[in-house]
Amino acid sequence: MIKIAPSFLSADFRNIQKEVKKIESAKADMIHLDVMDGHFVPNITFGPMIVKDIKRCTKLPLDVHLMVENPNFYLKAFKDAGADYLTISIESEIHLHKTLSQVKDLKLKVGCALNPATPFDLVKPVMKHLDLLLLMTVNPGFGGQKFIPDVLNKIKCAKDFIIKNKLKAEIEVDGGINPQTAKLVVKAGATILVAGDAIFKSKDYKKVIKRMRDLGKIQL
Repeated sequence: MIKIAPSFLSADFRNIQKEVKKIESAKADMIHLDVMDGHFVPNITFGPMIVKDIKRCTKLPLDVHLMVENPNFYLKAFKDAGADYLTISIESEIHLHKTLSQVKDLKLKVGCALNPATPFDLVKPVMKHLDLLLLMTVNPGFGGQKFIPDVLNKIKCAKDFIIKNKLKAEIEVDGGINPQTAKLVVKAGATILVAGDAIFKSKDYKKVIKRMRDLGKIQL
């Protein structure tokens, strides 16, 4: 089944509760939260306090991607704030296996993210520990960027590796995802679609989410 995770980076932060309720009504599967520190990526977004406020408004799983330096410093804070998934960018962590183990010890779903230019081979040693593999389809830092089609082959490689080794990790994609690119990434093997502007800048969240999910079903 294709899951849709609206990226809250594109939401109207003046109306957090209203936006969350609209996502719920539109039958989203989870909420994707991009945490940026202005160092690992050239932008600053929000921290545990906002995650906690969002958690108070919803029962949907919170899918938190830590795009920060030294992510191991913040794991407990985001656990306490209500994260259900914690995803670590492979480029940000020297001791990746240790940090992923710490996430697992917190009883959270474990994710690892790769930027567009980072080869899939680098994540193979930890794939058996992952619940989620996030393949960025734009260079991280800002919403509204154009989808990078070169990542499609990486999605296919990841899917083949997961099937061959009978692993449990789902493949998530984030960046430039809309009803058109959704068809491409699902055909390549993605199962969780993160979409920001395509949902939050539309007049009908439910229609866009349903369309992407249905297009995914067609491709499957």
